[in-house]
Amino acid sequence: MLGAKDIAFLLVGVGIKLLLWPAYHSTDFEVHRNWLAITNSLPLSKWYYEDRSEWTLDYPPFFAWFEWALSLAARWWDPRIVQLDSLGYATGSCVAFQRLTVMVSELVLFSALGRFVQASGGTKQSKIAAALMFLSPGFLFVDHVHFQYNGFLFGIMVYSLVFAMEGRDLLAGTTFAVLLCFKHIFMYIAPAYFIYLAAGYCAVFRTRRRQPVGRCDLDVGASAQRLAKLGAAVAVVFAVAFGPFAVLGQLPQLASRLFPFKRGLCHAYWAPNFWALYAFADRLLILASRFVPAIGHAIDLSGLAASTRGLVGDTSFAVLPDIPPAATFIATLLAQIPAYA
Repeated sequence: MLGAKDIAFLLVGVGIKLLLWPAYHSTDFEVHRNWLAITNSLPLSKWYYEDRSEWTLDYPPFFAWFEWALSLAARWWDPRIVQLDSLGYATGSCVAFQRLTVMVSELVLFSALGRFVQASGGTKQSKIAAALMFLSPGFLFVDHVHFQYNGFLFGIMVYSLVFAMEGRDLLAGTTFAVLLCFKHIFMYIAPAYFIYLAAGYCAVFRTRRRQPVGRCDLDVGASAQRLAKLGAAVAVVFAVAFGPFAVLGQLPQLASRLFPFKRGLCHAYWAPNFWALYAFADRLLILASRFVPAIGHAIDLSGLAASTRGLVGDTSFAVLPDIPPAATFIATLLAQIPAYA
């Protein structure tokens, strides 16, 4: 139950976020408005095929259903929001509705952080951590200015972590599977969940009679039973999310939307990651080729006009080797290994 201090803190957060309503919003604002239109105006079978706008639906099914639920309210609030031909629609009523949906959905994060504080014994440190997360400048800028729903998604993740803190590992793993079906970028932390659940939940050790103190043996039967239980729970979540599209024979189309490798390494306007530095190095080498003939002979002319020079598209470099998707996947795994050692 919320106390007076909790309500006051929530109202402070709401006040700060209301002040940000008139702020700039990025193309992600139109992305989500278009997803409202897609899920409200089209049957399920066309959600992941609609391409009249460049902002096609490319999140997993649970998030698509989340957009559909919001679209029901949007149709009542302002019918033009959910019209497919309302490209770039950003009137005052549209902005107010979409900003409001972010704030309301963030109550999931607020609730999860309250559960975290309880699970931590109500310590001062846990309250400070919860407050810092709920009013994180990252959420304020990315969700309430730029425009996304990361607070809502992190709320689901916090619930998963709290369930693990409470020793409810099966529920923690199931909740994380639900999160993956909302936004698959959380796959980056899936290995950590796998290791934790494999060691902390699935592996069952027993101390046998007449066995030295401190020595335990793996109970294969009990471990297999827990593994099967966890696997079944995760399978049910993914079946609910992807099953309808499997029946429609649309899993390949869904995969192409969820993993759009054709967008290139840098996605749009050189997103701040390692590959932006790689692309910049390629540009420097192009300039250096004017003075170093050996570099000039190695230039791939097709790379000079590649659309990846700050835009969405296939990545092609003029001097440095092109990077296939498999290489980025392997590099990501290798970068994570030290954390799991």
